[in-house]
Amino acid sequence: MTKSSDISKTVPKGERRKASLPEFLSRPERLAAGKALRETVPRERHAEWQPPAKRHDPIDVLEESNRDRMQELVPIRYGRMLRSPFTFLRGSAGLMAYDLSTTPSTGLRVQACGDCHLLNFGLFATPERNLVFDLNDFDETLPAPWEWDVKRLVASFAVAARDSGCTDKDARDAAVACTGTYREHLRECSKKNPLEIWYERLDWQTLIDQAPDARLKKAREDVAAKARQRIGEYLFPKLAAPVGGHHRLVDQPPVLFHLAEKGVEKRFREGLAIYRQSLPDDRRVLFDRYRLEDFAVKVVGIGSVGTRCMVGLFSSPEGHPLLLQFKEACPSVLAPYAGKSAYENQGQRVVVGQRLMQSSSDIFLGWTQGRRGYHFFGRQLRDMKLSIPLEGASAVQYKRYAGMCGTVLARAHARSGDAAKISGYLGKTEVFDEAMGDFALAYADQTIRDHAALVAAVKKGRLKALVEEDL
Repeated sequence: MTKSSDISKTVPKGERRKASLPEFLSRPERLAAGKALRETVPRERHAEWQPPAKRHDPIDVLEESNRDRMQELVPIRYGRMLRSPFTFLRGSAGLMAYDLSTTPSTGLRVQACGDCHLLNFGLFATPERNLVFDLNDFDETLPAPWEWDVKRLVASFAVAARDSGCTDKDARDAAVACTGTYREHLRECSKKNPLEIWYERLDWQTLIDQAPDARLKKAREDVAAKARQRIGEYLFPKLAAPVGGHHRLVDQPPVLFHLAEKGVEKRFREGLAIYRQSLPDDRRVLFDRYRLEDFAVKVVGIGSVGTRCMVGLFSSPEGHPLLLQFKEACPSVLAPYAGKSAYENQGQRVVVGQRLMQSSSDIFLGWTQGRRGYHFFGRQLRDMKLSIPLEGASAVQYKRYAGMCGTVLARAHARSGDAAKISGYLGKTEVFDEAMGDFALAYADQTIRDHAALVAAVKKGRLKALVEEDL
């Protein structure tokens, strides 16, 4: 590991990272350097959450984040955020990024997820068609302090556990368990050679085989079966229908619909040509075996609602379908606080970050740019992608799942950051784990207040929300 790798340096706001010759240090030296950071940033300080005296109004932050979105879709975003404090947390990554920038930091950087909450982990298919459990959302990825991912993740467990009826003790226990496995696995990674870390993955079949009892084994098998159904051939008849000898995507307003703009097909095909060039040569050959049949706007997620997202329907000469999603990539919510991306195209930022953090990535992962200046990244639609169902989960289930997420996040950070230096800082005791338990509850309280502010803004008519259940 290098003493001054590009990813681990603190970068002044708005300044590009400069190339430098690496200086190699031994693992004991890096552990010691990390331990020394406790003098300037005591681990106990990470428990702190106190809103800044001049904290941005959460509703102002949300409104500002909607400025460049498709305005007709913004009410759907608010409607989804209204459901609970947890859905609010999911949809307000920008607000929490601002809050995290005010908290203590060691200055150690990794390739950060940027929107690290518990539902951005899940199952997906590797190119070999194996199911793995890993991080699966990278819209906000950017080099940034490692603590920010950990803090957002533990806060998400506290908020979600409370929403499921768990006690504060249960919520805190999940946050502590998440941090503990992160700390322990990061130390394990610090002992491995770089290739071992790169090859490491959490195979779902292994988790099935290691289930402690028959009930949990059956539950994990059921999740795998559901994930394996989420492929193009399965989704195709649900989304498309034959029209005039071709297949067309079926409109399902307001979440799936065609654009009536003049010249939209020409612009879409121009974007496809740029996307094709971003693919590795072998994947380009594969992509060329399909032709475009149709495309439409698709509303996805919570925080992403209102950003431009298209679904492209492609088919082979024999009629085999391929569904690709082209999602708008905006500047990361971390950028104002962690520095600009090294990549001009935000889609490329997402793709590079995803490949760096994930143990395996979609074979059609690529990027493009529209004539109007919008940036996009492309991948297969779903392809066995599935979040673990946790609504109404028990305290034991949250704690177990928290451990899985902590393990995966540690491996993801170890691929880009200095695992030994971070491990030296964290140590072998539970000091940091306990601090994260306190932080998680404190920020969960903040999320409840911010969610209440959203509810009030909708009731007063300041914001318009569309609750889809009412359609």
